[in-house]
Amino acid sequence: MKTPTAVVTAGPTLEAIDPVRFLSNRSSGKQGYAIAAALRDKGFDVTLVSGPVALDDLAGVTMVRVESALDMLAAVQGALPADVFVAVAAVSDWRPAETAPRKLKLDKAGLTSLALVENPDILKTVSNLAPPRRPHLVVGFAAETHDVAELAREKRLRKGCDWIMANDVSGDAMGGADNAALLITDDGEETFERAAKSEIAARLAARISEAVARTD
Repeated sequence: MKTPTAVVTAGPTLEAIDPVRFLSNRSSGKQGYAIAAALRDKGFDVTLVSGPVALDDLAGVTMVRVESALDMLAAVQGALPADVFVAVAAVSDWRPAETAPRKLKLDKAGLTSLALVENPDILKTVSNLAPPRRPHLVVGFAAETHDVAELAREKRLRKGCDWIMANDVSGDAMGGADNAALLITDDGEETFERAAKSEIAARLAARISEAVARTD
């Protein structure tokens, strides 16, 4: 029997302004790492593409460490095809249009304005790949601070992913040990009550495993 494969992204991306400064966010990577570990424990061959986080490598998982959104996209594309893609990473929406080779000085170059360009949309890119490059199941995450369910429903349709996990990050969800989420699929919605991120991950991995088994 073929071993199912999964690619998971986790953590933030880091978009360099100069050799010292960067744009990023508060993602700790804990939820993505927990999902990768839970899928591994379900028998998946897992590749974890991780942004810069203060977490140890996972045993039994193929680790790919990256920094920028462009690096993450390249690593994800290099890990495909796979049965499942779970986009947990909080990818920076923008990056500086140019990265200065030397530290910018406020009294000369000035940082009162910064030209930005959009980063590639990794979830949308993977969701819209043609088979067999597109995974059978593409799961996105929607980290919102308000109108969480409504915005997540819109995001699932806009990105073209199969499932989306919505979570409220107005509190400490991005850096804390616990999380709560709403799983949105074509079949309906399921609330994951607040629990340890490892428990949230185990529940999601169980749903993913069941879905992949139905496609065999």
